[in-house]
Amino acid sequence: MAYNLKSSRIPPARRGKLRRGLPLAGGACMAASHYVIFAYAPEEKLMGVIQKIFYLHLPLAWWALFSFFLVFLGSICYLKRPSAFWDALCEAAAETGLLMAFLALLTGAVWGRIAWNVWWIWDPRLSTTLILCFIYAAYLLVRRLNFSCARRGSISAVMGILAFLDAPLVFFSTRLWPQTIHPDIIGKSESLSGSMRIALLFSLASLGIFWAALLDLRYRMDRLEHRLIRRNA
Repeated sequence: MAYNLKSSRIPPARRGKLRRGLPLAGGACMAASHYVIFAYAPEEKLMGVIQKIFYLHLPLAWWALFSFFLVFLGSICYLKRPSAFWDALCEAAAETGLLMAFLALLTGAVWGRIAWNVWWIWDPRLSTTLILCFIYAAYLLVRRLNFSCARRGSISAVMGILAFLDAPLVFFSTRLWPQTIHPDIIGKSESLSGSMRIALLFSLASLGIFWAALLDLRYRMDRLEHRLIRRNA
């Protein structure tokens, strides 16, 4: 089946005001979340101020997994009905998710240096997350190979489905391998109360707005790239 960009036009963008306001809202919310984290949420008794990196580390990990889930769904939709919209959305979500996953590993390393006295250990949670980053980095590299739009989209869609198989291992790694020393991201969030829970939820929502702005920006970049391809075809 030929992949026809002319017959698979990307749907019209959302209103310009919302699109311009989304990055501003994301930046403002992220700034506000830092105030909530450092001025509102109390310090944890054992770890002190370094524990506050948790309010950024956990949302980064969650939005990374959500991005990869979006690639998974978009890939299924693409295989059912090839369209430039799903192809561009998958690429945008993969790049955004990879950025979030890398930042989650980076913030986790800073936390681990204080908590475990090492920057990195081959813990099941860390190892599966690192593998996930390599998988989606390979996914993005495949998308840059010199294939036709149709073949690149089909190969990428299959990879996008298979790549997500590692995501549940990341999420449930602390329960599948009880010997892990990494805190359970589900149990850890449930154990919070009061101002700590509010700070976490506020940071999660703020990062979500910022994530949406990045996703929209990368999607529009891919849309412009498709337009250039059509003009030069």
